Amino acid sequence: MHSTGEAAEWRVKPVNRQQLVMKAVDVEELVGPEHPARSLWELVGRQDLSRFYEPIRAVEGGVGRSAWDPHMLICLWVYAYSEGVSSAREIARLCQYKPAYQWLSGLQVVNYHTLSDFRVSHGEALRELFIQVLGVLTKEGLITLERVMHDGTKIKANASRSSFRRQDRLQAHLEQAREQVKHLEATSEQPVNRRVQEAQKRAAEDRQHRLEQAIEELEKVREKKSGKEKEQARASSSDPEARIMRHADGGFSPSYNLQLSTDAVSKMIVGVGISQNSSDFEELKPAMEEVKSNTGQAPQQLVVDGGYVSGDNIVLLSRQEIEMIAPLPDNEARTAGLSKCQEAKYTAEQFTYQPASNTYRCPEGETLVYISQASSHGQTQFLYRAPVQSCQGCAAKAKCCAANQATGRSITRTEPLPEVSQFYQRMASPEMQDVYKQRSEVAEFPNLWLKEKFQMRRFRLRGAAKVKIEALWGCLAYNLCQWARLTTPAVA
Repeated sequence: MHSTGEAAEWRVKPVNRQQLVMKAVDVEELVGPEHPARSLWELVGRQDLSRFYEPIRAVEGGVGRSAWDPHMLICLWVYAYSEGVSSAREIARLCQYKPAYQWLSGLQVVNYHTLSDFRVSHGEALRELFIQVLGVLTKEGLITLERVMHDGTKIKANASRSSFRRQDRLQAHLEQAREQVKHLEATSEQPVNRRVQEAQKRAAEDRQHRLEQAIEELEKVREKKSGKEKEQARASSSDPEARIMRHADGGFSPSYNLQLSTDAVSKMIVGVGISQNSSDFEELKPAMEEVKSNTGQAPQQLVVDGGYVSGDNIVLLSRQEIEMIAPLPDNEARTAGLSKCQEAKYTAEQFTYQPASNTYRCPEGETLVYISQASSHGQTQFLYRAPVQSCQGCAAKAKCCAANQATGRSITRTEPLPEVSQFYQRMASPEMQDVYKQRSEVAEFPNLWLKEKFQMRRFRLRGAAKVKIEALWGCLAYNLCQWARLTTPAVA
């Protein structure tokens, strides 16, 4: 009650928050007829979900508690990812009051353990569902594979930089973890809370396993390094398979390299890959294998940025009858000498090639004859060498090839393979240049959607296998969102 001097008191309804209310809820009316949750439920329901149901042991007429419906759990996870929610605890909380989650779950509150376990325990079934959706999209003309854009993006791992340690520190922590496990096993008969004790033991065993895996991964890291870098190599004790990678903002973080292949017609994701390599050079072959495995065919054209351009990749795609569209590399093949010269007069560029005899003539007039050839990195290398006696008696030897004691001066001539020459000719045309200009609009669209709309800037799961599963959830949600967007009639 409020009063103003001698005036009458105002009478208003009080706000009472200390009450319980029984309220009738029409679940079907929680979301409107055009709500995305309804489209999602229908789209997922059209697919064959039998792989998700196979592990269920409860059957009609039998004993045991009824299992949660995988159809509902799939829709909860897909809808949550589309809303930028990737936490099982958060989904369980949202099921208590958010209309869309209530409608999907039928007003049931699903335990977060159930949600968390479901996300990681159906990897093969999830991939099969992803492929089924691609099949439907292909039938509806939303995927043609005439032109596919491929790109990679770095996503942070569920690990901190401080978790990366050298060999000695990892070994010391591993010994401590083993001692802790032994201690918990020795005290297992003591009268304490059994659930707490089992949880502590599981945590200790998990830590021991991760440290053992970290030491194994450290050896893989050291194999790719040399010298002092090999001694300084580190691996993460929390996510051993993560690697330190550089991001677009220039910073370095524990990450995975997410590789996405996107159909150019409707920007649907047709291939998903996870790599531990910061560089993209080695990711083109597995990416094309993934697309072919998912869709049953290879793309006709593949558009990539300069990070994928190498002679080996050009040849690889050409032999698979895939037309590669990419920027021309800066490092063109050129003649190079195998020996270091003291003076510019005797560099490889000063040696004259004689096509008629397939020989080289050195600045002093000696002839270098053809020895052998080998093909690598998209080019053929032809080796030429002068007779050893000619070089040994030459007055210019100290300036030309002083280090060569057992052989004469060598020259390597390089020629691009036919597939590489064709690539250069193709990319010189204005038409192909115009096609390449469309790359960023298509290839980077799903990257931006996943990171900005779905908030997938850091994986919640650990390990490459589970990270691949999480990436599949996000990409399935992306494809279903695009499907609903492109096929739902516009409301006048």
